[in-house]
Amino acid sequence: MSIRVAAIDCGTNSLRLLVADIDLEAGTLVDLHRQMEIVRLGQGVDKTGRLAPEALERTFAVCDRYAEVVRDLGAGRIRFVATSASRDAENRDEFVSGVLARMGVEPEVVTGDEEARLSFSGATRGLVGAEPPYLVVDIGGGSTEFVLGTSEPVAARSVDIGCVRLTERYFADDPPTRAEIDALIGDVDAAISHAAETVPLGEAHTLVGLAGSVTTVAAVALGLETYDASRVHGTRLSAATVAKTSARLLAMTHDERAAIRVIHPGRVDVINAGVLVLRRIMEATGSPEVLVSEHDILDGIAWSLAQPQL
Repeated sequence: MSIRVAAIDCGTNSLRLLVADIDLEAGTLVDLHRQMEIVRLGQGVDKTGRLAPEALERTFAVCDRYAEVVRDLGAGRIRFVATSASRDAENRDEFVSGVLARMGVEPEVVTGDEEARLSFSGATRGLVGAEPPYLVVDIGGGSTEFVLGTSEPVAARSVDIGCVRLTERYFADDPPTRAEIDALIGDVDAAISHAAETVPLGEAHTLVGLAGSVTTVAAVALGLETYDASRVHGTRLSAATVAKTSARLLAMTHDERAAIRVIHPGRVDVINAGVLVLRRIMEATGSPEVLVSEHDILDGIAWSLAQPQL
């Protein structure tokens, strides 16, 4: 028997919706509606500690549209998960009340560890042709999650090296200067070392990369004219390919990156920081390749809704 669920993932950069039918006995998740909008909720949070009024306005406008989709498709269970930006914001109560009024559920401002667990669940269910244990890295807008495990996570750590946070902190120029790149890399390397205190990064046999920075890098590396999730999912990118793509994007101006059609307009200004995070993770772990997954925390939220209700 299938259950119709609605999962919403509100990150620092994007707001995503998945309505799906899940059959736990068969182990299947069938998409009915999957949508992503760039709302940049985390605009300026790293500097001000608050969610900006215009960022809340953008987010609430998308929530209104998502609520209509959820009602029309008749999802019986809804879960709205909010991550890094809303964790850090002093005025997150304003965000919570606004979402509740529109979606009918309170957003769960989850811990970094819970975010990591959901990402691991979404990424590894149905993973084919990959050797465990897996190191799942979810490079978001405000934070990056590192999760090690086989069927379940055994170690996880969330660190504040997301692509929006790092871009706002370090990249005043576009293209960034060598000094700006080096400063960002220093912060990223320190965060990876911090994660390694909890997560034994070298024990994984397969590195799995999630979220928009990773999937966008894959689409660029594949030379796709238009974004095709079916082509991106399951792609294996070598460390050399990631390094080459990173160098290519870092040398471009904003307008040159914007001309690459597979880069979403809302990622053009932050993709360089995202690909640098991936590149430094691969260098730190010695991973020869990364397995790119289109399934991530959004799928993990959906699967969590299908579990028996206590």
